[in-house]
Amino acid sequence: MQNLTKTIFLIAALAAGLAAATMPARALVEIDINKGNVEPLPIAVTEFISADGRGAEIASVIEADLRRSGLFAPIEKGAFIEKISNPDAAPRFQDWTVINAQALVTGKVTDTGDGRLRAEYRLWDTYAGQQLVGEQFFSSKDKWRRIAHIIADSIYQRLTGETGYFDTRIVYVDESGPRNNRVKKLAIMDQDGANQRFLTDGRSIVLTPRFSPTRQEITYMSYEGGQPQVYLLQLETGQRELVGNFPGMTFAPRFSPGGQQIVMSLLRDDGNSNIFVMDLRSRNTTRLTTANAIDTSPSYSPDGNQVVFTSDRGGRAQIYVMSAAGGNPQRISFGDGTYSTPVWSPRGDLIAFTKQTGGEFQIGVMRTDGSGERILSSGFLQEGPTWAPNGRVLMFFRQPAGSSGPQLYSIDLTGRHEQKIPTVNFGSDPAWSPLLE
Repeated sequence: MQNLTKTIFLIAALAAGLAAATMPARALVEIDINKGNVEPLPIAVTEFISADGRGAEIASVIEADLRRSGLFAPIEKGAFIEKISNPDAAPRFQDWTVINAQALVTGKVTDTGDGRLRAEYRLWDTYAGQQLVGEQFFSSKDKWRRIAHIIADSIYQRLTGETGYFDTRIVYVDESGPRNNRVKKLAIMDQDGANQRFLTDGRSIVLTPRFSPTRQEITYMSYEGGQPQVYLLQLETGQRELVGNFPGMTFAPRFSPGGQQIVMSLLRDDGNSNIFVMDLRSRNTTRLTTANAIDTSPSYSPDGNQVVFTSDRGGRAQIYVMSAAGGNPQRISFGDGTYSTPVWSPRGDLIAFTKQTGGEFQIGVMRTDGSGERILSSGFLQEGPTWAPNGRVLMFFRQPAGSSGPQLYSIDLTGRHEQKIPTVNFGSDPAWSPLLE
């Protein structure tokens, strides 16, 4: 994004070294996220020093991001012993270890005098008595929430070894009005529900937005003129391009990993739907499946070599995987019930899906060969999983029994950290962006 720059800095080592000399030797703090059940890391996020209260707001967003991940347990500020007055100096580490803060975040926010702000932070390992990372960011003042998300991503990556996902956005379908006359608009927001705005005006029904993995661009379906049409929308410029009219289409296409192709399911005259791929430059379309069945909901593997999709060729809807060139699909799901909306993880290790069985809908994951199926969430009506760009969290939509409309939820891969995502109205069909640039 524009108007945001970063520098990395290290504190003068003398103060930290003297403090560390009094502390017991210990490896630098980290979270092993490859364990089955990860105990959240106690972390203290202090209010960033500032003249106008903006520092407290930035620290609050950082703390909320870390808490929602399920990997961090921020300590309540009422337990803090030391009041940080100079974030450039080493803290009193023993004041933080006594409250079991294994990591500490300090910082400050200043006005540069040219319409921008500078946000600085430091991450400390309190038991080792060492600074782990220090960075500063310059940005226009209206980008302060982005700075907070970027800092949270940096902390997440330093302590887990994996890329964070907080500096991202969600496109979804906003639903309002009575159930029998629902207005559906495309909306976009930060991954935590902030900065919501509409992308379409609601005069035509829109469905199933899909993000490009390489840029801030989406595909979506629109029923302009009463027929399903697929559009490309550039989010930064608002430029919209018609891909084509596709009678019988029920889900928007998904992008290939390189963003130059889209894969989709199309209904033909024989009454069957099959999987097709379209080159976005030439608009040439290639058919990938030819079964006498309903093949739908295709999704590419992150290396672009395979496609996962749903088919009822075996009698009921199950998940299949085939080469991206088509041919010889292999069934990988064998559980009870029916499967739909499979989506390959950005990490390449798992496939998320919706499953309907026993009168309820489930959101689950399985390995790419179909083994290790795990159900993360069950409910009256829920579907449409979408992956965070680091492959650790899913978002989906759910309509609880007796409610008037759907809402968005996120859940991590342990299934223990499910959270409702705030939206202006009802929300469905979420799509998670790649990390912003």
